[in-house]
Amino acid sequence: MATLFLCCSSSSLSLLQSPPSASFGRRSCYPCCIGIGASSSSYSPSTSASCCALASSKPKVVVTREHGKNGKLINALGEQGISFLELPLIQHTEGPDSNKLSSLLRDVIFDWIIITSPEAGSVFLEAWKEAGTPKIKIAVVGAGTASIFEGVIQSSNQLLDIAFSPSKATGKVLAAELPDCGNGRCTVLYPASAKASTEIQEGLSNRGFEVVRLNTYTTIPVDHVDPTVLKEALSVPVVAVASPSAIRTNAQLISIECNSVWLKLVSSESGHWDNSIACIGETTASAAKRLGFKNVYYPAQPGLEGWVGSIVEALRAHEKSEKKLEVS
Repeated sequence: MATLFLCCSSSSLSLLQSPPSASFGRRSCYPCCIGIGASSSSYSPSTSASCCALASSKPKVVVTREHGKNGKLINALGEQGISFLELPLIQHTEGPDSNKLSSLLRDVIFDWIIITSPEAGSVFLEAWKEAGTPKIKIAVVGAGTASIFEGVIQSSNQLLDIAFSPSKATGKVLAAELPDCGNGRCTVLYPASAKASTEIQEGLSNRGFEVVRLNTYTTIPVDHVDPTVLKEALSVPVVAVASPSAIRTNAQLISIECNSVWLKLVSSESGHWDNSIACIGETTASAAKRLGFKNVYYPAQPGLEGWVGSIVEALRAHEKSEKKLEVS
């Protein structure tokens, strides 16, 4: 069955024109896209532009990652026959240390390079190529992050080695399980989001590793969300929230950027919102709960498959609740 897309611009429902690609240093407002059904081909904004059509089914899930980063989740939802509304709330931009990464890779040999998100991996690969593709050994937090390197590994002549991933895809477990260098000095390069916590470098430092952290990118909210689109999103049963993009400590409150943006939108547009948040993993779920969300779902093992399972679980709970209301 082909996927149908209902796309809306900031002012009206229309065919989706490919928005400007997210580039470092630019803040933009992106259109949303509503998709219905399953597709055998991969979703992309450019292909959806040519097949947009009005559809009667209402979306069941809001996907909130940066524009262009929701494709895998959208395809997985399509396989389950779950309709979606794509509403990007954040975008990536350069971090304060972005210009240091390539020169450091040229000049210094590290025992380990730690990559903990797909975006960190993408930024790292650009710098690695600029540095002349030196031989490196990488530890990734999980399969989703590792997938960023798949195409490069095949053509790198073993210069890039994905040598470790932890038993559970969290920064805490990675820091606890990363192999050391025996009795010798062990150095780690950790290119990360400027808003990521200090959990990894502190955990590794406590084990005796020498850690150099570079804040190579950060996240910012989109400038504007169209009120009509927001009203539609607030009525959707489940909001899917991906990897943490910011963690701030303020009176024991941990903030995830996607959740923070959503919370602000909910607070300003609706006095009471009690639909569900489906998180990619435990870290994001904990943050959602601390931000006040009540119906939070997440898998035991972070990753796409478990994330989709949590979305399905949240939708089943919603349907069960709706049936109870109908009976009463």
